[in-house]
Formats: sequence, structure tokens, C-alpha cells
Amino acid sequence: MEATVNRVEIKGFLGRDAEEKNFESGRTLITFSVATSESYKNTKGEWVDNTTWHNISLWKNGKDDNYDFLKKGTLVAVTGKLNTRKYTDKEGKDRYITEIVAQKVDQVVYEA
Repeated sequence: MEATVNRVEIKGFLGRDAEEKNFESGRTLITFSVATSESYKNTKGEWVDNTTWHNISLWKNGKDDNYDFLKKGTLVAVTGKLNTRKYTDKEGKDRYITEIVAQKVDQVVYEA
């Protein structure tokens, strides 16, 4: 049997400030979105930009974890795994959310 791997690495810009949700258990969930972009020439020879938005969930591991840099426009590198979860909406329809469950998030310092 072959080993399988569920690993995602992206580098992109935050689309909004991160949101924190605290649970009674003491754990904190941080959620935010990251945009990645690619450019290519279409059949007419015109450059086309394609942006993909990624939903990110990050469980804060300790009180010393500092994610204050997770603000709109910040360039970050995210490493984690891809996860799809199912829920039922108010109309009783099944809905699916695909997100990256981050294991590591770092701010990327770049020169403009």
C-alpha cells in the first residue's frame, strides 16, 4: 500500500483581517482568507490574471502564539492540510466547505 500525503503550501495576501473565536475549552480558532494569483496568455494572446481565494483555519496552540500580523494585505506563507467539511443549511440542503487547516503561518517580508 502506498503512503498518502495531504499537504498544502501557499503564499498569498490576506483578503481581510483575521477573526478569532474563543471556545469554552480555552482553545482559539483563527480564520482568514488568502488570495493567490497566476497570470497566463489566453488563445488571443492577451494576459489574463486568475485569482483564487483560500479559506484558512488555524487553531492557536498557546497563549504565547502571536498572530497580530494577520491583517488585510499582509503577505503570508501557509503550510497545512486540505479539509472538506459538510453541514446542513437553514433550508435543509447539504453544503460543503473546503479550507486549509493551517499548521504553520508566517509573515513574509518583501521589498516592494
